Amino acid sequence: MTNEADPQNIHHEDLALKTAAQYFGEELLPLLGITDNVRYVAPTENVTLEAKQMYQDFNYISTNNLWVHLEFESDSVTRKDLKRFREYEATTARTFNVAVITYVICSSKVKRPISSLAEGINVYHVKLIRLKNKDSDRLFACVKEKQEQGKPLEKEDLVSLLLTPLMSGNMGIGERIIKSLNFIQYASKTVTPIELEKMKAVLYTLAFKFLNKKELAEVKEVIAMTELGKMLVNDGFEKGLAEGEAKFVAIIRKKRAKGLDASAIAEELELETAYVEKVMELIAEGPSVSDLRIAQMILGQ
Repeated sequence: MTNEADPQNIHHEDLALKTAAQYFGEELLPLLGITDNVRYVAPTENVTLEAKQMYQDFNYISTNNLWVHLEFESDSVTRKDLKRFREYEATTARTFNVAVITYVICSSKVKRPISSLAEGINVYHVKLIRLKNKDSDRLFACVKEKQEQGKPLEKEDLVSLLLTPLMSGNMGIGERIIKSLNFIQYASKTVTPIELEKMKAVLYTLAFKFLNKKELAEVKEVIAMTELGKMLVNDGFEKGLAEGEAKFVAIIRKKRAKGLDASAIAEELELETAYVEKVMELIAEGPSVSDLRIAQMILGQ
């Protein structure tokens, strides 16, 4: 069961995918069918002449100096989205004097999302990557077979597991998350400790995105009964998520201090207005309360 209607869960999928993009771009892009070779991460914030800040989901600079622009969409792609992506692309191309290709990573159940926008004599296109076209059952079978044959799991194998909650498949999302966590934990020597923690953080965040409280409790209970239970010491599961949530609180606090209202902040950060209003209400009630504490209150801790 998806918890997308709950304001506190609105942006968790984007947060998870941005983390994966930041730390595992070299492995992630081939899994998505993007063939450009990454050199390094590119800026994602552009300021136009009217001082309008535009936050893109993620940018890479490829080895041939082409910019690879990623946008993560959990809902159906709309004409409004395409207009926004076109604006991002045009501003980036003009500011940095580069060519830009926008890839929209779509995890919605819509089978044929729109990928082009015709206005006047111009037609704007994005490269659409639909994660539901990928089969998580088949991926798990391949990873298990490789493990049973005694072959070490490579980093690209582990990164592919981070996308399983967004793919199609017969398993429930909770079961996919548990399986992925187990594979990642048992192959922990393949990646650095920091990379391992980031992988867990991606899956934790997707768990909060897609599972209701009962399902989440079941997942935590199953994890606690395995060797992965040590990850839950001191309730690190919620702690890690709250730290990520606190970053959004900090941004909203700064925007509020500049005099922006909830609607304006929600539109600028692409968040639900109800979520921003709740954060601003808590800030107003306790100006000295830390961002982390407000995040914990938002998450119901």
